[in-house]
Amino acid sequence: MTWDWQVFLSDDGSGRTYLEWMLEAWRWTLMVAASSWVVAMLVGAVVGTLRTLPGRPVVSALANAWVELFRNIPLLVQIFLWYFVVPKIFPAFQQVPGFLLVVFGLGFFTSARIAEQFRAGIQALPKGQRYAAMAMGFTTAQSYRYVILPMAFRIILPPLTSESMNLLKNSSVAFAVSIAELTMFAMQAQEETSRGIEVYLAVTALYALSAFAVNRVFAVIEKKMRVPGFIVSAGTGGH
Repeated sequence: MTWDWQVFLSDDGSGRTYLEWMLEAWRWTLMVAASSWVVAMLVGAVVGTLRTLPGRPVVSALANAWVELFRNIPLLVQIFLWYFVVPKIFPAFQQVPGFLLVVFGLGFFTSARIAEQFRAGIQALPKGQRYAAMAMGFTTAQSYRYVILPMAFRIILPPLTSESMNLLKNSSVAFAVSIAELTMFAMQAQEETSRGIEVYLAVTALYALSAFAVNRVFAVIEKKMRVPGFIVSAGTGGH
């Protein structure tokens, strides 16, 4: 078997090299992952918090329904629903770019998992912290904002790191609806060049590099934000 890495310097027929095409696909992969992460964090934090509100059974039930709905439907099915079904049912979504529909699908799917992590983090806190906030005259909203959520966020950083890495890898499903990310590049470039080994090794390396970068960024954040007695330093290991 002979290697031919020169294939990445070849013209793909549109005036660009396969290397340029791959880097452009990598950019799309990072854009999908980053945008979906923002959606997942915002929605997941809100839903996870609502699941723990005291004396609000209806709100908690709705938040639980959100989690059960989005985590029990396969991700690929959700992507297809957002891309093909939602625009048919709601005509306003016909004007929404396919990129954003994929971001909604991936973001909401991941939000259910992050919501579960926030719920677990909040419930892992000693009840004394909530009582201390109440004794200081904090309202429920103030207790969550200034006491509960900052501590819960620190506690869930390790699983949140893994979830963020999973989200990056799950962005590969975007190829199913023709988003020009790394997986689609690999499939098309392999067909055009017949150099599947080189193409897939390069794409694998970019996925691994991206995931490792996410891991290291969260490790630094975790190390700086850890609270003695609650979080072990992440400076020596990955998740």
